[in-house]
Amino acid sequence: MARVRADGSAPIRVLIVDDDALVRAGLTLMLKGAPDLHIVGAVADGGEVESAVAEHGPDVVLMDIRMNGLDGIEATRRLRARSGAPEVVVLTTFDADELVFRALRSGASGFLLKDTPPEGIVDAVRKVVAGEPILSPSVTRKLIAHLVPEEESRRRTDARQVLARLSEREREVALAVGQGKPNAVIAGELHMSVGTVKGYISRILTKAGLDNRVQLALIVHDAGLG
Repeated sequence: MARVRADGSAPIRVLIVDDDALVRAGLTLMLKGAPDLHIVGAVADGGEVESAVAEHGPDVVLMDIRMNGLDGIEATRRLRARSGAPEVVVLTTFDADELVFRALRSGASGFLLKDTPPEGIVDAVRKVVAGEPILSPSVTRKLIAHLVPEEESRRRTDARQVLARLSEREREVALAVGQGKPNAVIAGELHMSVGTVKGYISRILTKAGLDNRVQLALIVHDAGLG
């Protein structure tokens, strides 16, 4: 039976990047069980990502952080710098790993722990394609707590300067994103349509020079407003 999404569109194409052959095999087997996902490839090194993306055209890349070759942070940064790059979800063993924080700033749409249940990983892939970040405010606070005070102070100043460039309404939307609220909830609370919320988020990202709403959420938290 042909794989399709719930709306009848083409399946979500996924590329797996991990230097552990068992992890690659496990993720492949796990994701193959979802009818709307299609594994287009699996590579063992961050240095292979760009060529694999060019060859297979995935919608989402599941990216390990710690690899023997090019690490997932640099691979994510290089990939997200390209036009039309796929979404990236980084994989890690520790939810308080500062490397995850750096990966999010490199353009990843979120992260997952490697022991996440299969349904959680499948749901995460679907969410990032739909524009929803995979990042909980509680984990964000843990990651920020690991930064040195001077760096946190600098980030707060920079973040507040970014938010100051937004209109009052844009700041309201930005704060809601920083609180982890989905578009439908933001629309209801601010009395606007979901389409209008998406439009505001697009304008905010452009004004702030950000790549995705995960980075916007981090800006809000850096500013001390999340």
